[in-house]
Amino acid sequence: MSHTFLEQLWIARYVIMNGLAMTVSISLLAILAGSVLGVFVGLALVYGGAVLRLTVRAYTDVIRGTPVLVLVLASYYVSSAAGVDLGPFSAGVLALAIFCSSHVGEIVRGALQAIPKGQTEAAKAIGLTFIQTFTSVLWPQAMRQCLPSWVNTAAEMVKASTLLSVIGVAELLLRTQEIISRNFMSLQFYFLAGALYFIVNYGIEQFGKYVERKTALPS
Repeated sequence: MSHTFLEQLWIARYVIMNGLAMTVSISLLAILAGSVLGVFVGLALVYGGAVLRLTVRAYTDVIRGTPVLVLVLASYYVSSAAGVDLGPFSAGVLALAIFCSSHVGEIVRGALQAIPKGQTEAAKAIGLTFIQTFTSVLWPQAMRQCLPSWVNTAAEMVKASTLLSVIGVAELLLRTQEIISRNFMSLQFYFLAGALYFIVNYGIEQFGKYVERKTALPS
């Protein structure tokens, strides 16, 4: 059985590699886009006007309360019905990025609100603009607090990428299912897929720890 599995693995090696590459690409784009958008969401929740805060709060609450699968299906089918042909890959990345942004926005909001207001007032007193205050005073402190939660959110995006198989994105899970439909080795190939997902998420965790070490305050 082991020899047969290795033979099938060798035959399907390019299919698995392509599926893994697709998963990594989707996750990376969704995490990057969602993180950038999430920073602006967090800023709006803390420093925006009343109308902006209310609007962004509604956005985060609705998105966080909506299952990722619903967002994926809505991004694909609603966009098509509206005449915007995103394609499965683009629609999937959009859905995951939106979901990621709502979580990152809450993470950034909590981190910014944890910073004493006196630091913002001191920055204003020495003539710093808001952008200078954010980039030089607030963000370096907030980022250190955001990192652990951000790593968890990034890992969730990798796992959520499996849902894109329902709209035909040829990511790792869909490729694995295609292989299993030919050789019926469910246990072996699902275990392999699980191990590959673990490796990707472990890499994200190690990257987060690396950034945490680089941004840590000297003791």
